[in-house]
This record gives sequence, structure tokens and C-alpha cells, in this order.
Amino acid sequence: MKKSFGFMVAAVVATLMSTSSANAQVKVPDDINALLTKYTCFACHRADTKLVGPAYVDVAKKGYKNERIVELIYKPEPANWPGYPPMAPMTQVPKEDALKLATWINSLAAKPAKAAPAKKKS
Repeated sequence: MKKSFGFMVAAVVATLMSTSSANAQVKVPDDINALLTKYTCFACHRADTKLVGPAYVDVAKKGYKNERIVELIYKPEPANWPGYPPMAPMTQVPKEDALKLATWINSLAAKPAKAAPAKKKS
């Protein structure tokens, strides 16, 4: 009963907090937003802002492969994120959805800026 109550509270919090902030820099695609809401990820994470857990852009900076992110969804390793509370294992997330989330997270990794084309002197 306590476990289901905790999930219910997390779901309510996630629903209330799932609206994007006006200051958000990262646009979350609708399909990813639906998964992040469904699995209560928004209770602790945002795309580009530290909340209870790290921002997804910070996770992307770690350079984990998609499969490694999936592993960490199921079996978090708090030592990877000192200064944050430990994440609960999210074993209810189907592997296919976890892989979609991991792929999106890694898409947030900073891409090197392309150099502007040199101007020709006339």
C-alpha cells in the first residue's frame, strides 16, 4: 500500500510539474514528453534544469551509450551523481520506452559549433 501511495503521489507531482517552463531552452518532443510524464520522470528531472535529479542535458554530457542509460534507469548507481539523492529503480519502464528516452537524452549532447564560412575579400 505504501508503495502504491508513493507512485500515486509521484504521478500527481509529475502531472502538476510537466508543463514546460517559459525559460526552458530545450523543446521536449510530444512523444518523449508523454513518456516522461507516464513514468513520472518529471517528478525529479527536467530537460535543461537541475531539479531533484540532474538535467537531461547534463546526463547527455556524461557520454553514456544508450544501452548504459537503460541499465541506469533500471539500476541507478548513485556514485555516478554525487550531490544528488539516489534515484529509485524505474523497473516499470518497458525496455523499448527506456531506449527511446535514452536516445532522446543523448540527442541533447552539445554538438560542436560549425565554423561560419569565411567571407571572401573583394
